[in-house]
Amino acid sequence: MIRLSIQTRHALSRTTLPVLVVWSLALMLLGQADRRLAQQARAAVADALAPAYAVLRVPVSGLRSTAGEALGLFDLAAENHRLRADNRRLLQWREVALAATAENAGLKATLHWLPDPAAHVATARVVAETGGIYARAFLVNAGSLQGLHKGEVVMDAQGLVGRVTETGPRSARVLLVTDMTSRVPVMLETSHASAMLAGANRPAPRLLYYPDDVRPEEGERVLTSSEAGAFPAGLPVGIVHYRGPGDPVVLPAAGLDHLDLVRIIDFGLSGIVPPDAPGHVAPGNRPGEPHIGPRAASGAASGAASGSASGAGQRPVSIGRG
Repeated sequence: MIRLSIQTRHALSRTTLPVLVVWSLALMLLGQADRRLAQQARAAVADALAPAYAVLRVPVSGLRSTAGEALGLFDLAAENHRLRADNRRLLQWREVALAATAENAGLKATLHWLPDPAAHVATARVVAETGGIYARAFLVNAGSLQGLHKGEVVMDAQGLVGRVTETGPRSARVLLVTDMTSRVPVMLETSHASAMLAGANRPAPRLLYYPDDVRPEEGERVLTSSEAGAFPAGLPVGIVHYRGPGDPVVLPAAGLDHLDLVRIIDFGLSGIVPPDAPGHVAPGNRPGEPHIGPRAASGAASGAASGSASGAGQRPVSIGRG
């Protein structure tokens, strides 16, 4: 061990912070000067750290599971009663679903209905919640070597999570719908009115650009829209909730706070791709700005979608196909 004098140690302690600040500014300038190089560097770092994140996640997941099981022991009786009631209701709905399935099949045969092409699905595990140039994003342990591409749609078991913004050989970064740069064209289920889902770095993204003569209802389901070719129509996004008078937000259907396994889906679309930097948010689409009427909605929706509503990849995914 090298012994340093007290004066040397004091000098090093005083210069450490300025050196780190200068180094950070240099990295920021380099990233703005050559964004392609910066993106490749981020992908390389993500690939290098993804295995370490995966190893560190194992004990944390184990502790969470153990704690959850310990707490669940106190509610076994109530849980058993609730499950029996749910089972009875599910059996009733099963009969309804079977009848509806038979009727639907008959109508399709009568109308000579042509089904949509099957989407290619890959399943990946979330290994880290790291934003990079985004505030709300995470890494998955699959990348271009497994057939993932920029722009593919990411979902969990309940609903839409986000889209792939960057891919490395063995990892990919996913932008959440709650990020400030995220814009998703959506449709209100009851009125079939088009709108825009705008992230605000909060748990609930805002609902913007719906028509003036439409008022989203509390609890109304929100689905993806096929406008701009960025998303297929009908993917579950969440439900409407009013944070205040005239301020509707959407409570996401996906469990964004505890993501583990996600599905990365290639729908064969070629719509708008994600942005290269969070500064590319079209004017008039930032959180806190007023609602735009129906005439401006169509133009603003396509412009706002360029913020981060991304296009799905063109080649099929090679792992975990569904």
